[in-house]
Amino acid sequence: MPTKQTFTSVWSRPATPKPVREQPALSRDQIVRAAIELLDSEGLDALSMRKLGTRLGAGATSIYWHVSNKEQLLELALDEVYGEVQVPDPVKAGWRDTAAVFAYGLRNAMLRHPWSVMLIGSMPSLGPNALAASSMLTDAMELAGFTGLTLDYAVGAVLSYTLGATTPEASWMNTIGRSAVDQGEWMKNLREQLQVAAADHPKLLARYTDYEKLDRDQTRT
Repeated sequence: MPTKQTFTSVWSRPATPKPVREQPALSRDQIVRAAIELLDSEGLDALSMRKLGTRLGAGATSIYWHVSNKEQLLELALDEVYGEVQVPDPVKAGWRDTAAVFAYGLRNAMLRHPWSVMLIGSMPSLGPNALAASSMLTDAMELAGFTGLTLDYAVGAVLSYTLGATTPEASWMNTIGRSAVDQGEWMKNLREQLQVAAADHPKLLARYTDYEKLDRDQTRT
């Protein structure tokens, strides 16, 4: 029978006491930046404490000085993603613009870091950046007139729509990014297979063909 484990957030971790002897000069920020670089280049499955230690030129012990486990490291990395979401003051920007800026900001951050798709929604977001963004969005929905449970539903609707619309796109980009094949060649191969697979659906095939004439970056916004 597997051992039950409780979730222990890095944000509730007691402050590390000052060491008696000098520790390696690796700050938490350095470790998190290196972890994000590794996640961006190789994906979520590639991250390990040993591999990160090698990348930093330090032992895993130096990393464990700041976090208890890999999950806590991912918490820190995910909160940095939320830190890229710039949410305006809803009192000044208005609730509609605040919600829109939040949604587009989160989408863009997820596309820059496709690995975050697997963490958002499955890992509690208790970091300062995530909570600040959530607080601003809640204030915006309150300005819109929502109260009580409907306030939570309104916030959830914005977040769920953004995640739902962005997750397939980020996963698609992650698939192409992990492929050893050039993106142009990958797409060309997909188009050739689509011609065969969708042969019995000419209307769909015609639409897919029309999409190829459009700027993908513009149609995604």
